[in-house]
Amino acid sequence: MAVNLVNVESVAKVYGTRALLDGVSLGVSEGDRIGVVGRNGDGKTTLIRLLAALEEPDTGRVTHSGGLRLGVLTQHDSLDPAATVRHEVIGDLADHEWAGSARIRDVLTGLFGGLDLPGFESGLDTVIGPLSGGERRRIALAKLLIGEPDLIVLDEPTNHLDVEGISWLAAHLRARRSALVCVTHDRWFLDQVCTRMWDVQRGDVYEYEGGYSDYVFARAERERIAATEETKRQNLVRKELAWLRRGAPARTSKPRFRVEAANELIKDVPPPRDASELMKFASSRLGKTVIDLEDVTVTAGPKLLLKHLTWQLGPGDRVGLVGVNGAGKTSLLRAMADAARSEGEEQPAAGHIVVGKTVKLAYLSQEVGELAPNLRVLEAVQQVRDRVDLGKGREMTAGQLCEQFGFNKDKQWTPVGDLSGGERRRLQILRLLMDEPNVLFLDEPTNDLDIETLTQLEDVLDGWPGSMVVISHDRFFVERTTDRVFALLGDATLRMLPRGIDEYLERRHAMAAAASAASAPAAPAATSGGRSSADTRAAKKELQKIERQLDKVSGRESKLHAEIAENATDFGLVAKLDAELRELTGEREELEMRWLELAEDV
Repeated sequence: MAVNLVNVESVAKVYGTRALLDGVSLGVSEGDRIGVVGRNGDGKTTLIRLLAALEEPDTGRVTHSGGLRLGVLTQHDSLDPAATVRHEVIGDLADHEWAGSARIRDVLTGLFGGLDLPGFESGLDTVIGPLSGGERRRIALAKLLIGEPDLIVLDEPTNHLDVEGISWLAAHLRARRSALVCVTHDRWFLDQVCTRMWDVQRGDVYEYEGGYSDYVFARAERERIAATEETKRQNLVRKELAWLRRGAPARTSKPRFRVEAANELIKDVPPPRDASELMKFASSRLGKTVIDLEDVTVTAGPKLLLKHLTWQLGPGDRVGLVGVNGAGKTSLLRAMADAARSEGEEQPAAGHIVVGKTVKLAYLSQEVGELAPNLRVLEAVQQVRDRVDLGKGREMTAGQLCEQFGFNKDKQWTPVGDLSGGERRRLQILRLLMDEPNVLFLDEPTNDLDIETLTQLEDVLDGWPGSMVVISHDRFFVERTTDRVFALLGDATLRMLPRGIDEYLERRHAMAAAASAASAPAAPAATSGGRSSADTRAAKKELQKIERQLDKVSGRESKLHAEIAENATDFGLVAKLDAELRELTGEREELEMRWLELAEDV
C-alpha cells in the first residue's frame, strides 16, 4: 500500500476579501504524479505553496510524513548570485564523483545540452549573478533534480525550456520514483507525465484520474450531468473534447468513464476548423501573394542565422516554427515583419522579401507592450476598435471579445496597472485581434496564459481567416492551431517537417548522436571482429550522401505541399500529388533509419 506523504485537511486561504481556497482536503501518496490546473489567480500557486509548507493556511492544517524529503521549484529561485553553477548544482563533489553519476550526467545534458554547459561562458564555473532569469531557472531545476527528494513540487517547470528540453523533462520525471505535484499550462507535458489532475476552481479543488486528456473527458461529462456551467464554457470544453478525439492519436490511454458518453458529447460538434472555407476567405482578403522570401540571408550582428532561404507564406497558411534557441526563429519573424511594415522597403542582409499589397500584419512579440496604467481594460480595447469581423458573418463587440478572453463585466473596468502578467498578455492578444489583421505573427503567445485562456484563444483562432506563423515551445498549442511545422535546426536552413514535432525531436536526437560520435576520441584500427578504419571512412561518406539526399527530399516535399495548397480544388491533381508525397515520405523514413544505423556504427 502506498505511503501517504502529505495530508491537506479542511484548508482555507483568504487574500484580502477573496477566498482562494475554502475547506479543501487532499492527499499526496508515494508514486502520485499530480497536475494542477485552473485559471490564473484561482489559487494554483497558493495550493502548492501550502502543500510545500512555504505558507501557512488561515484555517485547517497541512501535515508531512516523518522525514519527508521535499524538492520545490518556485517561480522565484533562491540561488546565491555570487556562487558558481558548479557550487549550486554539484556542490562539493569532485569531478570524477559527479561525472560517474548517471543521474547528474542525464540532468546536465538534458537541461543544458552537455556536461560542459555549452552556452554558458565559463561552463560550470560561470557566476550566477549576471545570468538571465531563464538560465537561473534551469540551474534551480537542475539542482532540484540532481537530489533525491521523496516529493517534487514544481511551479511552471517548462517555462524557458524549448521543445527538446520539455520532452527530456517529461521522460526524466516519468522515470523517477519520486511523487510529483506540478502546476503548468503545458497540456502535452501534463498528458505525458501526470496520472491524476487537480482542477482549482473558485475555492474548490476537483480531483480527476488520468492526464490532461482524461481530465478534459471527465470534466466535460461532469458538466454535462451537473449542467451548472454557463453555455460558453460548455461549448469550449466540448470543442476541446472534439479536438482530442479527432486530433493527434494516442492523446489519452484509458478514458475513465463511458466512451458512449464521450461520443454523445461530440456527435454534433464540427471539426475545429473548416480549412477549405478559411482558405477561400483568406484568399479573398489577401490575394495570391502574402510574403515571399527569395534567396534571403538573415543575420544577428556577426552571426549568420539563415542563408539562401527561398520560402513562401501563402494565403491561409497556418505555420508552426520550432527550433533550437538562437537558431533565428524570432529574427526570421522580425525580418518578415520589418518588410511588411515598410511595405517591402526594408530588406534583410541579402536577398529580397516581397510583401502582398493587401497584407495587414499583427505581430505579438515576447515583450508585453506598455499601456497607460490608469486605462480601463474595455477602454484599451475600444481604443483599437468597437467591433470586430471574425469572418463568415461572425461579428463581436469589444465587450463580447473581452468576455471570451476571460475579462468579465467587472474585470473590464479594472485599470490596466492592476492586471497580472497573464492578464496583460491576454489584453495584448485581444488588442491585436481587434485591429482585424489578415496576417498574424505570434512569438511565444502562450507565455503567462492559463489553460482555459489558451483554449479560448485557440477557439478564436479556429475561425480566424488569414495567414499565421506561430513560434512556441507549447507543443499542444502548435499542433492545435497550425497545419504545417517548419524547423530551424541551427544549420542556417529552414526545413518542413511533414510529421511535425515528433520528426523535429527525432532529427535533433540524430544530430546529437552524430555530434557525439564525431567528438569521440579516435579508436585504433579494429582487428578481426570490429570495424576497420576503412569501413568507418566508407560509413562517413555514406552518411554525407544520405544527408544530401534528405535535403533534396525535404525540398521536394515542401514544393509538393505548396502545389497541393495551390490546387486545392483540383481533386485529381491533388490525389496524384498526395500519392507522390506519400512515396517521398516513405523514402525519407528509410533514409533516416539508415542514417541512424550508420551514425551509431560510426
